[in-house]
Amino acid sequence: MDHVSVMDADLHERPAGDLIKVWFKFIPHEGWLPHDTEGLWATQLSEDTARVENVAFLQDGIAQGDVVRFQVGDEGVRWATARVEASGHCVIRVLPVPSGPLGASAPAVHAAFEGFGLGSEVFSADLPFVAFDVPADADFSGIKQVLADGKSNGWWHFEVGCGTDRWWNAAPSR
Repeated sequence: MDHVSVMDADLHERPAGDLIKVWFKFIPHEGWLPHDTEGLWATQLSEDTARVENVAFLQDGIAQGDVVRFQVGDEGVRWATARVEASGHCVIRVLPVPSGPLGASAPAVHAAFEGFGLGSEVFSADLPFVAFDVPADADFSGIKQVLADGKSNGWWHFEVGCGTDRWWNAAPSR
């Protein structure tokens, strides 16, 4: 499968502020989107560090608020080399099942998580893949319960793109 070039993989709307784009390179998931890079908006903190300001659709292990180190490549592109400080945020990605009760509706996915105050981005109108930014102080147990209920009811598939120890140790509420 052909992979999408760096400039074609600019998936995120630019948040407000004086930001730079930091690019991440990764091995695409088998059978998933053909991207092998993702550019995230970030606030530059030093000559070679920046704080991530969006939620990642594709890059695992990075969350909003994380500080990353980068190198500037030959063409002036900033390439992430390491996460140097974790924010405590998590990334949860939800893809509604088109034939399920919610249909292919990103707004319906958002509605299910409305009470948690999560930030999010939607991949596209054609692919209503929702990436949620889950702050460090969020109700992890409640969110896990909604995720589990939605999966068991055929509403969506989901994955954790970035999880903290607190996330992994939280039990779904019931």
